[in-house]
Amino acid sequence: MAETATPTAPTTISKEERNWAMLAHLSGLLAFATLIGGILGPLVMWLIRKDDMTFAADQAKEALNFQISVFVAGLIAGVLCLVLIGFVLLALLVIVDLILVIVAAVKASEGVAYRYPFNLRLIS
Repeated sequence: MAETATPTAPTTISKEERNWAMLAHLSGLLAFATLIGGILGPLVMWLIRKDDMTFAADQAKEALNFQISVFVAGLIAGVLCLVLIGFVLLALLVIVDLILVIVAAVKASEGVAYRYPFNLRLIS
């Protein structure tokens, strides 16, 4: 009689770690209050949790990379304001940033590792 292997249960992510991951994504919204706050929020979250919470640290790093990408895109769109197309690009960037941060925060609160659709992965 052959033994069948029972599937192992996937590792569960604690509620506290999911909350930290969600806050890491939501801290990117600080960019609307201060221009550089969108980068500082996820950076602080990553530095705080990089050694003890792998899921939260991974999501904070993902949020940090995305906010750096948004910051660079905002600088480019700001320069393009000189030829007027930048105003439209800035408006689109704000809308996309807001929507993707909210989606990422919801996914992180569910324990799903979210990856932004376009992201410069500078911090690995």
